[in-house]
Amino acid sequence: MNNVLNISSYLFVPLPDAQELQPWLQERAVAMGLKGTILLAEEGINLFLAGPAEAVRGFIAALKAEDERFAPLEPKESWSDSQPFRKMLVKVKREIIRMDHPAIRPAGGRAPAVDPQTLHRWLEAGHDDEGRPVVTLDTRNAFEVDHGTFEGAIDWRIDKFTQFPPALREHKAELAGKTVVSFCTGGIRCEKAAILMREEGLEHVYQLEGGILKYFELTDGAHYQGGCFVFDERRVLEADLSPNPAKDAMNS
Repeated sequence: MNNVLNISSYLFVPLPDAQELQPWLQERAVAMGLKGTILLAEEGINLFLAGPAEAVRGFIAALKAEDERFAPLEPKESWSDSQPFRKMLVKVKREIIRMDHPAIRPAGGRAPAVDPQTLHRWLEAGHDDEGRPVVTLDTRNAFEVDHGTFEGAIDWRIDKFTQFPPALREHKAELAGKTVVSFCTGGIRCEKAAILMREEGLEHVYQLEGGILKYFELTDGAHYQGGCFVFDERRVLEADLSPNPAKDAMNS
């Protein structure tokens, strides 16, 4: 049981050769018996893979060894007793996470990040290390939030990530003077969101490093209520990173 390794990872790095990378990655992943999705764009890579641990880790090791641009990849791991993906797809997109805001180029510089242990400590204290009130901002779609989120998290009920920029402009004044920690499933959306908030003039903004999944991995899950929706057949992960399809069935 639990013999399938699931990983998710992303990296904002310039990939002007995304089209050329697509067939190489597709062939390599299929040859190693992996299933999942890899998204490529000029701004970077976003991947979700599952298979035998040796194959999954071997694929990432080869990717990092053969192309130094991918060396910083740090996959988040979880386990399941069955393959959660039906096929292996490698796609080239305009953005690895669509925001429709071309000024956002995370490869040009990241927004400051807070690690899960620090956020856990801040939430325990009710403020950051400088005494400012801390608010968590959920950058996911509304249906994902409904499966679980941080206690008291700000939720603008967006239906897709392209709605985040106008929602921010509408609610920006509410965030002034606070330490804002944006979060999402694995980190990719909250990284873009944090950069946009900085560009919009909000000063004390952080992204949650590694997202909810890394928070589950490195803390006891306190201050988070419910599970975390994932876009594969596991559907919802509990704080111990185990799938809970029963909970998804109840909520659907």
